[in-house]
Amino acid sequence: MAAAKKAVLGPLVGAVDQGTSSTRFLVFNSKTAELLSHHQVEIKQEFPREGWVEQDPKEILQSVYECIEKTCEKLGQLNIDISNIKAIGVSNQRETTVVWDKLTGEPLYNAVVWLDLRTQSTVENLSKKIPGNNNFVKSKTGLPLSTYFSAVKLRWLLDNVRTVKEAVEEDRALFGTIDAWLIWSLTGGTNRGVHCTDVTNASRTMLFNIHSLEWDKELCEFFEIPMKILPNVRSSSEIYGLMKAGVLEGVPISGCLGDQSAALVGQMCFQDGQAKNTYGTGCFLLCNTGHKCVFSEHGLLTTVAYKLGRDKPVYYALEGSVAIAGAVIRWLRDNLGIIKSSEEIEKLAKEVGTSYGCYFVPAFSGLYAPYWEPSARGIICGLTQFTNKCHIAFAALEAVCFQTREILDAMNRDCGIPLSHLQVDGGMTNNKILMQLQADILYIPVVKSSMPETTALGAAMAAGAAEGVDVWSLQPEDLSAVMMERFEPQINAEESEIRYSTWKKAVIKSMGWVTTQSSESGIP
Repeated sequence: MAAAKKAVLGPLVGAVDQGTSSTRFLVFNSKTAELLSHHQVEIKQEFPREGWVEQDPKEILQSVYECIEKTCEKLGQLNIDISNIKAIGVSNQRETTVVWDKLTGEPLYNAVVWLDLRTQSTVENLSKKIPGNNNFVKSKTGLPLSTYFSAVKLRWLLDNVRTVKEAVEEDRALFGTIDAWLIWSLTGGTNRGVHCTDVTNASRTMLFNIHSLEWDKELCEFFEIPMKILPNVRSSSEIYGLMKAGVLEGVPISGCLGDQSAALVGQMCFQDGQAKNTYGTGCFLLCNTGHKCVFSEHGLLTTVAYKLGRDKPVYYALEGSVAIAGAVIRWLRDNLGIIKSSEEIEKLAKEVGTSYGCYFVPAFSGLYAPYWEPSARGIICGLTQFTNKCHIAFAALEAVCFQTREILDAMNRDCGIPLSHLQVDGGMTNNKILMQLQADILYIPVVKSSMPETTALGAAMAAGAAEGVDVWSLQPEDLSAVMMERFEPQINAEESEIRYSTWKKAVIKSMGWVTTQSSESGIP
């Protein structure tokens, strides 16, 4: 029986999904896109000072090996032969910055996470150097100068961490976002590991020209980053190298996409104008704009969506980025202790069914799209003696929805064609109250795929479709239909508008809290 079962499955593809709060490894059937097994490990976030967010690159790498091993054990218990795994894709939290020693393989400092704010003074100093009439940084990269992107984090490391500066001078340093650190390590590390990234991750560094699709000399000079430490830029779907250790030794790594691009692929948004919103640590709305770069008038980013093969065309996207979504739930759990697990928030919110006039703006890392206001900080307002933890829980869920509405409004204004519905994915979409609230606040249907792991699916699709692997067809007629769940708006439009305009009042109150702090410079 077992042998028959193995024969039926056909080729499988694995995906490493390395997010801000956890690492996962998932295995899919390349013919049906069915998820067969997975394993997940939570990742520690360190906050050494106010506004600083770090992770340990070795812990991240270790978690990848652990997830691969545990998933393969689970497949064994299901009688599935792991030799059927023909390729591995990588999807990752973007912008997070790692510098390591290529001779020892050791990180030279913790990974500086995308949410980290220590570079605010670096950003202010750099912005003085950009001519007012020629924002060449924005026109080349599609990005505003912000603490969010890798170049300023790398600049900070070179200015403040002696070991990094010395390693660069002695030609021992390599830089990469998480994908590059993982691929280099998994393909051999100090023993001829492959130092590469893909176009989607490169497009988030602020050093990459999104038109010519290469590292930009002028940008590197502006940020004073030596080009020799940068990884080679490849397409999102090609064989980069082979796994050199662990249970999947010898399997090609052949897909790489930043997590939001991976979700766009996993949601099969291959047509110009198709969009998806992913609810993870942050919230990211991406709209495929086809082969053209569309520049936003309303605070959205222009970014590379994907390039699925060396000789395939590049696709671009408009992106609305919200820093804090799922992170607000983790904060209620870890910092305030009003819930013991993230799932509990739904229960609390359900008890009251309203925030009772309480509004929560979780601007823990300033405000991202559409405001790009680094001086903002989190506030909870509209409190009365009646307010309890259930109302705050409800307000936290509403905050995720209001922030999505702001970026959706910006997207509609930029594209000129309002979205008729919103495709959603990510861990938080399991929360039914959140999904219903989202439909009510947007006043359009919210459509959720029955398989929320679209980020991993996108990475697996890219890996399986790579030339030389060829086990996953991306032809429209071969893509399997996905079961969808729909949430229709249930309140009247007027009530929706009143709540939204009150939220906007709260956002204005969150701004202008912080001036550049002395705590950003130097480390002890």
